[in-house]
Amino acid sequence: MTDIEIARNTELKEITEIAEDIGIKKDEIEQYGKYKGKISNEVYKRLENKKDGKLILVTAINPTPLGEGKTTVSIAIADGLRKINKKSILALREPSLGPVFGIKGGATGGGRVQVAPMEDINLHFTGDIHAITSANNLLASLIDNHIYFGNELKIKEVTWKRCMDLNDRQLRVIETGLSEEKNIVPRKDGFNISVASEIMAILCLAENMKDLKQKLGNIVIGYNYKDNPIYARDLKAEGAMAVLLKDAIKPNLVQTLEHTPAIIHGGPFANIAHGCNSIIATKLALKLADYTITEAGFGADLGAEKFLDIKCRKAKIKPDLVVLVATIKALKYHGGVKKEEIQKENIKGIERGLKNLFNHIENLKERFGLKVIVALNKYDTDTIEEIEFLQNKLKEGNIPISIVEGWAKGGKGAIDIANKIVEETTNKEFVSDFAILNKEVNYIYQIEDDIKTKIQKVATKIYHSKGVIYTKEAIENIEKIEKLGYKNLPICIAKTQYSLSDDPKNLQDEGDYKINIRNVELKAGAGFIVALAGKIMTMPGLPKVPTAENIDIDDNGNCTGIF
Repeated sequence: MTDIEIARNTELKEITEIAEDIGIKKDEIEQYGKYKGKISNEVYKRLENKKDGKLILVTAINPTPLGEGKTTVSIAIADGLRKINKKSILALREPSLGPVFGIKGGATGGGRVQVAPMEDINLHFTGDIHAITSANNLLASLIDNHIYFGNELKIKEVTWKRCMDLNDRQLRVIETGLSEEKNIVPRKDGFNISVASEIMAILCLAENMKDLKQKLGNIVIGYNYKDNPIYARDLKAEGAMAVLLKDAIKPNLVQTLEHTPAIIHGGPFANIAHGCNSIIATKLALKLADYTITEAGFGADLGAEKFLDIKCRKAKIKPDLVVLVATIKALKYHGGVKKEEIQKENIKGIERGLKNLFNHIENLKERFGLKVIVALNKYDTDTIEEIEFLQNKLKEGNIPISIVEGWAKGGKGAIDIANKIVEETTNKEFVSDFAILNKEVNYIYQIEDDIKTKIQKVATKIYHSKGVIYTKEAIENIEKIEKLGYKNLPICIAKTQYSLSDDPKNLQDEGDYKINIRNVELKAGAGFIVALAGKIMTMPGLPKVPTAENIDIDDNGNCTGIF
């Protein structure tokens, strides 16, 4: 059966029952039909003094077009913990319509380990991303309206872009204001995908409605003729934007096919944004269960680095353990094996691909000071010889590994890793060795470092590069941002997900490469600085054969082709 057929043939519990299981009262859940709900932000206030559970971060090696199943493993672990009678909960990101209709497909897991109702979650869900899109574009319209009616703020340069939640490369650079009406000022503009909007980042990093409004007001929309920043609050925009986000700020509650509670909230990409679900959702999950399983987007060089250096720094949280997902297929691919040869046994390809795996292990253990378990997401095509080869190589490095078979077996296929997680996070020696009692991560850079130093440290320590090359525009913008007093913000590097370098074709991370920074942008509302590396785009395009071509609906309203 396909993923959608498995999901459709599984009986779900009503969302009020799922809420009750984790201590949420009926009047604290707003139902969106039988199987979805929004959690009142009053729940966290009620539980604020309760001790946090354990936080488990799931990340991966650099992804490949073959798919590594990071979300699938996250769901399997949460279900597996329930199988050994541990109270677990998921805290995941919301899928974007861009990948659903593009190259990746859905983001709700697969096989026997899915969050449900999968069709709803993969499409419009509870409308959060639509609300973010609307708030983003409301601000854009207010900017141009202000200019039309006299431009009292003397706006010279508009840096704020419109957005939409679909992949459309045609909208990357556009001309607006071409109607030739009086007072209309034509200008070059462009679109981001909604999940790259600064408002998505703001929603995910805000602690509450007051914090959300303040961050919205701090958005820099452009510069005046004296090169001073103009903020959204100067346009009196933050109130109306917050109204559009009044429901979106509430976390969404759903369930896995095995009825494990799942909070799904916020969805920034990790290659072009900071790649983590909301602070509100993660902090709430820590109060509701003994084990919170969360994931960070794409490989550990992107999602995990930003989770640790941006989200953990802001939220004052720290993972108790990191699960690093790998597959035999991905190791072969990073070892130079062509896609058409992947199914064949190739130990040498795996051995070459181990470089990528060990680079990520080194980053997480040595740079961030965290305990790591490798999760091998098993496929039917994996041979005993290939699995044993990987196990032996990791054993040589004293790295624990667990074979996860959640896709085929559900939570039962993740009992081994669930037991390992419990053991490692309650091990006294582990606490001593990795300073888990210390509430802070070993950050890659200090917040007081200048912008170039922060970028240099991420590039050399995490991307394993030999340095950084800047364009003239990037240097000018760095100087401008520091002059404005925003030096002490974390860095969010937008980079290809396929390689540690900024070259998506350098799958084996070969050569003495440097990271090329072509531009640097201030996101004062979100509270970080974006550095654009290589050719990464904040509005993706569709592939030659998009997933949309295979998505359909029958006469009875049943969707097909979503996976």
